[in-house]
Amino acid sequence: MEAQSRPRKAAGTTISLPVEGMSCASCVGRVERALGKVEGVEAVSVNLATERADIRASGSLDPERLAQAVEAAGYSVPAQAVELSIEGMTCASCVGRVERALKAVPGVAEATVNLATERASVRGTANLHALAAAISAAGYTARPVGGSPSVDDEAARRRETERSGLGRDLSIAAVLTLPIFVLEMGSHLIPGMHAMVARTIGMQQSWYVQFALTTLVLAVPGIRFYVKGIPALVRLAPDMNSLVAVGTLAAYAYSAVATFAPSLLPAGTVNVYYEAAAVIVTLILLGRFLEARAKGRTSEAITRLAGLQAKVARVRRGGTSVEIPVSDVVAGDIVEVRPGERIPVDAAVTDGESYVDESMITGEPVPVAKTRGSTLVGGTVNRQGALTCRATAVGEATVLSQIIRMVEEAQGSKLPIQALVDKVTMWFVPAVMAAAALTFAAWIVLGPSPALTFALVNAVAVLIVACPCAMGLATPTSIMVGTGRAAELGILFRKGEALQLLRDAKVVAVDKTGTLTEGRPALTDLQVTAGFDRAYVLGRIAAVEDRSEHPIARAIVAAAQAEAIPLPEVQAFEAVAGFGARAEVDGERVEIGADRYMRELGLNVGAFAAAAARMGDEGKSPLYAAIGGRLAAVIAVADPMKDTTPAAVAALRALGLKVAMITGDNRRTAEAVARRLGIDEVVAEVPPAGKVEAVRRLKAEHGKLAFIGDGINDAPALAEADVGLAVGTGTDVAIEAADVVLMSGSLGGVATGIALSRATIANIRQNLFWAFAYNTALVPVAAGALYPAWGVLMSPVLAAAAMALSSVFVLGNALRLRGFRPEEAIPRAGLRQVGAPAMGGTP
Repeated sequence: MEAQSRPRKAAGTTISLPVEGMSCASCVGRVERALGKVEGVEAVSVNLATERADIRASGSLDPERLAQAVEAAGYSVPAQAVELSIEGMTCASCVGRVERALKAVPGVAEATVNLATERASVRGTANLHALAAAISAAGYTARPVGGSPSVDDEAARRRETERSGLGRDLSIAAVLTLPIFVLEMGSHLIPGMHAMVARTIGMQQSWYVQFALTTLVLAVPGIRFYVKGIPALVRLAPDMNSLVAVGTLAAYAYSAVATFAPSLLPAGTVNVYYEAAAVIVTLILLGRFLEARAKGRTSEAITRLAGLQAKVARVRRGGTSVEIPVSDVVAGDIVEVRPGERIPVDAAVTDGESYVDESMITGEPVPVAKTRGSTLVGGTVNRQGALTCRATAVGEATVLSQIIRMVEEAQGSKLPIQALVDKVTMWFVPAVMAAAALTFAAWIVLGPSPALTFALVNAVAVLIVACPCAMGLATPTSIMVGTGRAAELGILFRKGEALQLLRDAKVVAVDKTGTLTEGRPALTDLQVTAGFDRAYVLGRIAAVEDRSEHPIARAIVAAAQAEAIPLPEVQAFEAVAGFGARAEVDGERVEIGADRYMRELGLNVGAFAAAAARMGDEGKSPLYAAIGGRLAAVIAVADPMKDTTPAAVAALRALGLKVAMITGDNRRTAEAVARRLGIDEVVAEVPPAGKVEAVRRLKAEHGKLAFIGDGINDAPALAEADVGLAVGTGTDVAIEAADVVLMSGSLGGVATGIALSRATIANIRQNLFWAFAYNTALVPVAAGALYPAWGVLMSPVLAAAAMALSSVFVLGNALRLRGFRPEEAIPRAGLRQVGAPAMGGTP
């Protein structure tokens, strides 16, 4: 592909653009005419059904001009998300170079490149050819990333090929370098070795042997550094390979001159540094090999998730059961699952009963009972009975596939903390080369004799010791491991930046219904006045409430049904706005509502004052019923608290967070719940539309805010919060609006997520400190800053070892997050305050 700063389509090619906003044939004609007027367009075909425009170019054509023409006609070209696998990146400088190349392509709105995943995420209207051409011009190779397993398998095979290639080259380099090291360094380290070499093969012949072996090291296993580093240097875009190439070639060339043309060098400077060039290549290959192995381990969470997908499914076809690849299952197929098997696709049970292990989705270890009508998630394990189910989602539409996609997107994103790294690494390699040149010049002018030797050794040490690799890997590897571990714990970070934002949260605001509570109200109290029968009263109240869809009404009806109380016929049902409901039941007037409704009817509720006060203190909302004009009963319906809620709230407070509850309940009920749970602040009697304003006020008062909700009416508040967390058992709308999804449906996952985000950001800061401190400290040492005072110089060999180990250190530190355990990260004292058992939502 040609190297161009603004890629254009070559003549005779076709560009395909998505077009939004078309509704009829006239729209098609309008778009075709608009595109046809663009210079260079030979033919246009617009398809209303697919909402795409295919344009054939007769000359050079800029995709951005086509998008502008479509927009000028009154339609839009939506930004598309493209994932590209990038080959050839080795350090943070490569990341910056690829990002700049992609952002220069017309139509690119946003481009993010990740060194750890070796992927680029691009949003915009630019086509794949232009993106690939830009990356090629920058000196790298790009391949499109699809969602199919075959593509993922190909990427895994490529990484395995890279690892095996590095292992092979490392072995060859080590075998060839060992005799060089023994011949040269042995003369300095082993008494009598120098004399033995001089007496047997002679020093000059020893140099010839070292020259031959070093040439093989550089030309065979080390060639990778030169085929990438030298072209990058020629393009004035040096990278890590360029530093290694210049450093080793300088040592090799100087040694070759000393070996074959010593007269060209000043007296006293005739020395060879073959061992430096060979050992540097070997050590850096060792670092790259260890780095490749560690990189593979950072993505193990994705690998494990993908491994949960069943390979085959037993489907009923033509009256018999046949085993077919899971990719051939279509929605609506009847699938049979035997005990011990993985459920192949998302489905609904049509026959059978069993317990299913859903821990891989929710993090909860206890198997869940499944009966007719229950939903099944593909990848979970059927533990006991045989199940027959109907496929409801297959392929990329399954929950597991969506989880994998979310984790991949989070792993590929950049945190705000990365901005500083990007600014530094943009100029890092050129600055290192400038520092090496300055070191060389300073030693030539100011250094002791032999100045040329000192200048060469120290300049090479500066080139080799600098490590932009560690800088480039510091953030993405921690994100990969942290988000992967979170997925294993049932916490999905839909956006990588939520990791950093969640760590900074000062207050956690919680919706009550469905988040703190089960979301399923139940009748808890029914107290009747003298002269009324309990079953009689409940039957009449339930008959009236059966006409309502309100959750409280459904709870009362469910209670009557559970007690097998028949519901009499109802006439003249009427909902009284703001008060309650009334109807005629078997010719008798029945009225149900709050205390203010009873007062409106002229009834005194004082007889139930004590009971109502008790209910309010327990967090219940009392309702009253009048039958035949007489006060008949006080009833209470409450939404039971989730078992995990008390411990979860205590854990949040133990982490130093304020906890606020936002609810539409009356203040007395809400404050009763808050007292029981230890919640710091209550925002009560909030209508659904008022939650956003409540979130804004809490943010203004306390700072960064995380909001947790589960319902459709929570979606605006989730979006308004700094970080929105959706309970995974809630609605799709809430989940789509959130930054983090708690798959278990347990509030305990919030504390786990916050603790993990803190651990991940701390890990990133450790990595960045190491990467920057390493370079800040060792580059001056390599340049010879310690020589005037202490006579200390850094050997290029030691510089290579330090450089290789710095990346391995960063990766090893990131991998520690795989061992994150919530019970160790969350102070236990907070849990003991409420006498709660272990925090829910974590295995």
